[in-house]
Amino acid sequence: MKILQILGTGCAKCKQLAEATRAAADASGIDYEMEKITDFMRFADFGVMITPALVVDGEVKVAGKVPSIEELKKLLS
Repeated sequence: MKILQILGTGCAKCKQLAEATRAAADASGIDYEMEKITDFMRFADFGVMITPALVVDGEVKVAGKVPSIEELKKLLS
């Protein structure tokens, strides 16, 4: 199981990243658990200074943008 974490304040781009990540994971048949993190102090724990960000199994995969679903599939594999 992959642990997917969306780091963001709840803005429109943060919501887009969460939806796109969910769609990419579902389309890829990945077993996952998604967590949304809105606490700025936790962002710093990951070294993230710009949101939205996607963390997969503790590793920051993208920050500051919303990749396409195809790009997300590659990041999740």
